[in-house]
Amino acid sequence: MIEEASLSCKKSKLNCDFKAELLHPKHWLSWVGVAILFLIGLLPAKAREFIASRLTNFVYKLSKKQVKICKANLKACFPQKSDDDIETLVRNNIKYFLMTLLAQTELMTCNKKKLQSSVSLTGHQHIKKARDDGKPIIFVSPHVWGLEHAGLRLSTELPMMAMTKAHRNPVFQWLSVKIRSSHGGHVYKREAGIRAMISALKEDRSFFYLPDEDLGPEQSVLAPFFNTVKATLPVVGRLANAGNAVVLPVCVGYSKQNHRFEVEVMAACNLNSIKCKQSEAQCLNDMIERSIMAHPEQYMWCLKVLKTRPEGEASLY
Repeated sequence: MIEEASLSCKKSKLNCDFKAELLHPKHWLSWVGVAILFLIGLLPAKAREFIASRLTNFVYKLSKKQVKICKANLKACFPQKSDDDIETLVRNNIKYFLMTLLAQTELMTCNKKKLQSSVSLTGHQHIKKARDDGKPIIFVSPHVWGLEHAGLRLSTELPMMAMTKAHRNPVFQWLSVKIRSSHGGHVYKREAGIRAMISALKEDRSFFYLPDEDLGPEQSVLAPFFNTVKATLPVVGRLANAGNAVVLPVCVGYSKQNHRFEVEVMAACNLNSIKCKQSEAQCLNDMIERSIMAHPEQYMWCLKVLKTRPEGEASLY
């Protein structure tokens, strides 16, 4: 059974081999987009920030559906905020999204030294302790714009794995896998699920666990989240036990003052405090809240993270 699971995970592993079919004329427009992003990625950070600021209003008008979801999430989580405050937060959110997007392709050309200077890392002591104890790490983080930079930065410190959802565009799919594996990381299809995670931990590979996605009420638990409740899948404890891993919360954000992404690794989560699924869900939501509040304007508020509602409560979306 274990060998079958291992074989299944190997089949789910993606590679970044370039295929000639990616040069088909139907993909040329995609390559033009990649080339533009690549050239912008070579610009100084201040220049990218300026371009992002100029594009914010255009993207705001273009992304009506996403803006609506953002506002619904923010109003539910922060009912004390005024409409003007929420409007400002949404526009800043779009601006940071654009900053991150314009910095994506620079990751393809970053050597280890450059990456370590463009993405700062604090909390080395927590990583060192886990590694000295011979344990892989489950980094807990919500979906934030700088997650790719954080994952690649951590891959310069220890073996990492990542999971990805298949992109409709094969050029962007190839680029995503190329970036994520550029410093030795392994990339798996999202469908590989928990099996791939446990397999990676047993191979001494660490990864990001993103517990903020709403996967529906079947296996999730509703737990307090800011001023509302959110469906959370309480499995990180079982993952850690199965892979003999340490759970470390992480904060990720872009600093306009320092013109770089910053990753803060915090002290290990005390898994002994988890007594049941409800307490685990609450523990995860508390970690998510803490990470979001470090950079609230950089969380992916456009995701339907509050899709599952208590019985009888209308949908937020």
